[in-house]
Amino acid sequence: MRIWHQSLTVLEDLPAYVQRMEQHIKTIVRPDTEVVLHGLLPGTYPADYPGDDIGYSFLYAMHGLQWPVHALNAQAQGFDAFALCTLPDPMLREIRTIVEIPVIGCGETCYNLAHMLGDRFGMLIFIERMAHRYREQIASYGLAGRCIGVEPVGFRFQDVLRAFDGPPGLVIDKFRESARRMIAAGADVIIPGEIPLNLLLATEGIRRVDDVPLIDSLGLAIKMTEMAVDLKATTGFAPSRRGWAHDAPRPERVEQVLRFYGLGRFLVG
Repeated sequence: MRIWHQSLTVLEDLPAYVQRMEQHIKTIVRPDTEVVLHGLLPGTYPADYPGDDIGYSFLYAMHGLQWPVHALNAQAQGFDAFALCTLPDPMLREIRTIVEIPVIGCGETCYNLAHMLGDRFGMLIFIERMAHRYREQIASYGLAGRCIGVEPVGFRFQDVLRAFDGPPGLVIDKFRESARRMIAAGADVIIPGEIPLNLLLATEGIRRVDDVPLIDSLGLAIKMTEMAVDLKATTGFAPSRRGWAHDAPRPERVEQVLRFYGLGRFLVG
């Protein structure tokens, strides 16, 4: 099985992050599963920190236009599935209409599995401006009543990156402090957002704070992708093709529209 992993970051800018992802993914996938890491196109952001852009709805939406192209390339190159390994799930529903391989959204997976582990979940994030997007997304899945809140964790993306190369103790301690406040407010499950924070905690062996489980968003997304491939092969597991939101446009028209908007040059073949 070959899975196309897609990040919201430019991976060439973040070597320590890439190394941690590769290490973590090896511990969670089956021996016959290959996960190939992909980021957004080099130069997408003015710096190695995406939050300066994706904290604004317009810029987030514009960068989201890369994702259907990457999904089409994954299918054209023979990958078995496409995994959106970022919690906001850019263009998840739309991508499912243009490819036939399984498409798994990290956020969709985490929110739905979180409420299997407890009555109410919360998120701790370092891109504070994204809180609105996450609340909106959670509501769209019908889970607003199960979420106690999306709150700032108290440190920044660069603090997490420094912890990949240096002692992580201060960041982990600060996370625990924020998590305990969220637990006191009623959280039974906590989602560390975004994946760099999740990855730091998971690779340092931090799976719970007191009695409350932490969602390993990257791990769950990849394992869900493996399962989706298996289910498609054994049960025909596949999305609906009925109605405006789910029906598939003609592939040739998809390519024409991508080329009209200048995105066709990134298609393979």
